Amino acid sequence: MSSSTHISSLKSYLNVFWTLMALTLLTVVVAFFDLGPFNIIVAVSIASVKAYVVILYFMHVKYSNHIIWLTVAAGFIWFVLMLGLTIADYATREWIPYPEAW
Repeated sequence: MSSSTHISSLKSYLNVFWTLMALTLLTVVVAFFDLGPFNIIVAVSIASVKAYVVILYFMHVKYSNHIIWLTVAAGFIWFVLMLGLTIADYATREWIPYPEAW
């Protein structure tokens, strides 16, 4: 069984760093706009892109074999499933008002 490793260059890490900084700045800028119900969608989308970049480059999944890709994909599918179920629960709740104070 051979073990091959990939060594990333400093340029690659700096590109990832600046990409993450730009996405963080985008998150801050978007937070100042009232997008209504789309605020959470935009925030989670930007966070997902940042997670994708971290997983690909810092965790070296980009250079891994297919079983690692399958494991990461299963994790993302699980995350989307749990997020979808949470949003469905939140959206379909019947909100009961608090009783008046005595």
